[in-house]
Amino acid sequence: MITVAAQPFGFAFEPARTALVIIDMQRDFVEPGGFGESLGNDVSRLTAIVPACRRVLDAWREAGGMVVHTREAHRGDLADCPPAKRNRGAPRLRIGDVGPMGRILVAGEPGNQIVAELAPQPGEWEIDKPGKGAFYATFLHDKLQRAGVTHLVFMGVTTEVCVQTSMREANDRGYECLLLEDCTESYFPAFKTAAIEMMRAQGAIVGWTATSGELLAAMQDC
Repeated sequence: MITVAAQPFGFAFEPARTALVIIDMQRDFVEPGGFGESLGNDVSRLTAIVPACRRVLDAWREAGGMVVHTREAHRGDLADCPPAKRNRGAPRLRIGDVGPMGRILVAGEPGNQIVAELAPQPGEWEIDKPGKGAFYATFLHDKLQRAGVTHLVFMGVTTEVCVQTSMREANDRGYECLLLEDCTESYFPAFKTAAIEMMRAQGAIVGWTATSGELLAAMQDC
């Protein structure tokens, strides 16, 4: 059993029953020229967390832990992308449109791939999700249940949208969740701060938070 010095109190987990879940670290969100930038966002905030995510991923792999990568990805015919999602706001490019990295948020396109530094390795799970949450319209819950997973450690983007949605979905399904604060980011600093505070409020109502350093220190001490 490993206990991380988390907030609002220690987060204890058994490595064999815990998965590292990396949310949507894909080129369309993180790199210049992708969907995130087309919305007018400064993607450098998201790019900046890649080294911390890589340190955690390397340590997790070395320990033999389970790794899950998610991508927000739609079918080429956009049958799984409702108008309420595609038509939201007034972006320069919409889901399915052709951008500098291919069609926006379409499975298999260059921009839909995980950034090279965090690319999945053989044996790691890759989950394409048509919604914001990792559990909506995917087989993730069934796969985790069959693997005996009870705890999830989250990294990825963006904090207040896909990460928070996935953590809330996980909490509703009975998983204990830890979010690594320096391994998640938002295009809007205030949104990240608010999301983190909401998730760990009222005795970790959604989950715990800690830094990557606190997790790595706990793993080294076990």
